[in-house]
Amino acid sequence: MTLDARPKRYPPPEFPPRRPKLFARTPPAVFPSILGLLGLVSAVRLGLGRMGWDMGPGDLAAGLVVALWAFAAVAYGVKVARRPGVVMEDLRVLPGRSGLATLTMGGMVTAGLVASYSAPVGSVLLVLALAGHAMLAGLLVRLLLSLPAEARAVNPTLHLSLVGFIVGAGPALALGWGGLAEALFWAVMPVAMVIWGLSAAQFAKAVPPAPLRPFLAIHLAPAALLALVAGLLGKPGLALVFLALGAAYGLVLLAAGRWVTASGPSPLWGAFTFPLAALASAMLVAGGAWLWPGLVLVAVGLGVIPAIAWWVLKRWPGGKLAAVTNAAEA
Repeated sequence: MTLDARPKRYPPPEFPPRRPKLFARTPPAVFPSILGLLGLVSAVRLGLGRMGWDMGPGDLAAGLVVALWAFAAVAYGVKVARRPGVVMEDLRVLPGRSGLATLTMGGMVTAGLVASYSAPVGSVLLVLALAGHAMLAGLLVRLLLSLPAEARAVNPTLHLSLVGFIVGAGPALALGWGGLAEALFWAVMPVAMVIWGLSAAQFAKAVPPAPLRPFLAIHLAPAALLALVAGLLGKPGLALVFLALGAAYGLVLLAAGRWVTASGPSPLWGAFTFPLAALASAMLVAGGAWLWPGLVLVAVGLGVIPAIAWWVLKRWPGGKLAAVTNAAEA
């Protein structure tokens, strides 16, 4: 036996260190917090309207957040244009999976906000957002089917990918597409119930690790959104059922707050933002006895949601957020 005395060849270190191309590692984890901000400005506009106050501040805030979503969407679009395969790579990790779903959900909310000023632009944006969401959902299902059984465990992010279409119902109604709104509502409601049931059974068997517990807040979003859309569609009975369910689950999350946040601040805290905003909007749409709790939630959201969004977004420049959330690089 002879031994090769030559040392292994390693690539020489790069100097200066290589820098990723512009937007090549845009982290999908920015989008849950941005969706929370979009939901917050929508709730603020609803609250101002319910109280009969000037809509100017709400419109100004909406314009700023829509611009933020557009910038982040373009940044991720540049990343995909460089190497389309990054989409599947981002879908393999939970922060990427939730981030991509909230990217297109944010497009739906943006379509509703833009429709107030330009129906044609809002219509195009809504169609593109729904089509993009459907494409991502198809890619996710394809990915899950290719994984071993133990890697296909149910988790709250499935709500975002498979039930997130419901966000498009409100903008569809604003555009006069009542049939589409009805179809979205009835199509996703049983899916949400199945995911809730499977998640409850799984939770009874195994408690999620501390770093993933913030994702449990996502279970609140479908209840709040179904209540919101049921109210807009003139289904007060269903709206009350889902609103009561959402409020009850929100109280559970609040009571278990220390347990849910045991791992400390993380980019996954973006999962707290959009369910809170959705529940506030659902209460405001329901009105009556729900009006003041809804306004209280809007006030809470004005403090909590921007703070979480700032904590997450300030880690985007420099690549820290991408590194922590295992974002793919183009």
